[in-house]
Amino acid sequence: MPVDHIEYPDTVYFSIHTKDSGLLIGEAGERLRALNHVVHKMIERDMPDAPKFFIDVNDYQKQKTEELKDTARLSAQRVRYFKKEVAMPPMSAYERRIVHATLAEYPDITTKSEGEGGARRVFIRPLTS
Repeated sequence: MPVDHIEYPDTVYFSIHTKDSGLLIGEAGERLRALNHVVHKMIERDMPDAPKFFIDVNDYQKQKTEELKDTARLSAQRVRYFKKEVAMPPMSAYERRIVHATLAEYPDITTKSEGEGGARRVFIRPLTS
């Protein structure tokens, strides 16, 4: 099972390539998120100053991130056109950060996370003058 890694200034990205990706990814990426979480906790405990890292399997998370960015941009276009807020579906904190970061450069809209627990979602709103 080959593992590639790319080092960025503040993050290390590990990409695992395997024929049995479903075993590591799980349904809707649940196992992959759990794998990242457990390894983060282990590293954090022993090496608190270690750089952040990210584990991906067969570019699953990379593709999901691009899909999420595309959905956020499309939703922003709807907000611009209809001048009404759009509520994204509930998502994890990591996914919400991606949406906020993707839309941060849009000067005419704002994003805000609202809700509790598993129902927390991003609302995309037009900026009022």
